[in-house]
Amino acid sequence: MIDKIRLIKLTQQLIRIDSQNPGGTEFEIARFVKSYLDKLGLKTRIYEFQKKRSNVIAVLEGKDRKHSLLITPHLDTVPAGKNWTVDPFKGIIRKGRLYGLGATDCKCNLAVSMEVIRSLVEDKTALDYSLIFAATADEESGSELGLEPLLEKKILKPDVALVLDADDFSIVVAQKGLIHMKIKIEGKKAHGAYPWLGINAIDLAIEIIKKIKAYKFSKHKNKYLRPPTINLGTIKGGDKVNIVADWCEFELDFRFLAGESAKKIMKDVKAIVKSHAGKFKIETQGIQEPFVIDKRHALVSHLIKAMQRVKVETLIEGSEGATAISFFQKIKIPSLATGFGTAKCAHMADEYVEIGNLYKGALALGEFLKNYKFA
Repeated sequence: MIDKIRLIKLTQQLIRIDSQNPGGTEFEIARFVKSYLDKLGLKTRIYEFQKKRSNVIAVLEGKDRKHSLLITPHLDTVPAGKNWTVDPFKGIIRKGRLYGLGATDCKCNLAVSMEVIRSLVEDKTALDYSLIFAATADEESGSELGLEPLLEKKILKPDVALVLDADDFSIVVAQKGLIHMKIKIEGKKAHGAYPWLGINAIDLAIEIIKKIKAYKFSKHKNKYLRPPTINLGTIKGGDKVNIVADWCEFELDFRFLAGESAKKIMKDVKAIVKSHAGKFKIETQGIQEPFVIDKRHALVSHLIKAMQRVKVETLIEGSEGATAISFFQKIKIPSLATGFGTAKCAHMADEYVEIGNLYKGALALGEFLKNYKFA
């Protein structure tokens, strides 16, 4: 049985453990989570791909050990930053809200998972499958020390996965793809009074950026997502005002829909750059493919039913930003994302979660896990 008071206190305890990324580690919070699950009799283990950047894996064995379902929140938070009016590490409660760094992203989901697992153990509930729990590191910086290597090294091999990293019970069934790239343009240095003697790399970059920003994506659509976007994130170049700039570099963020080809986008960008610059270098900093799951999949239908049972209104939607679900799609593991945070509270001063979300989230997750069936 879900214990609301215990759940609130657990969320406060997690908030009081600093796990900022960058700037800190997940070492302390991972050991807290492991100790909590060890006491429940679960098989637990810590994995680290860099010292003190800890991931916690636990297994609650079910009736059929041939099938497994993974639930995965993350341990880290963004840095607290400034402008807080409450202590970000106290877990203060005011008017039905629990305040603190990570309250919504993602310690509420971590607490809900832990409380649900505890209730399953205490109620002696035997699931029809083995439940895998993974509380991961480094999500806020790309998951290179967390979920990504755990999957690549096949430490985690679930049949299906539920990523707990969303707000207000939304069910994420689609997500844009991502390309991050840095483009470096070389020119020729000259005195600023005689610019015709040089080649201004900044001028070249301006023309290239104009062409890239006018790039025409294919006509694919998704009713849960906005059209593709291109964002110029950074730009810098030149050495001094009276010198023709012989270098310029800029970074671009592409978000694209399923049906688009990341390979084609990068090929087209290279052609644009090559048509303007004689010397250049393109660095691909990251690629994530778009994600789509059929709404008829058991993950979606069971989750909707679970939320209906506890009288929670939910919304099927898409994610404009990148989440961990794309890592599962890459290795053909069905997945989707949901969560119990409060919308528009993540990554902001005075972050909070509605206490009602915590309790209803635990009820909904418990119903989902108890009733999930593999075909």
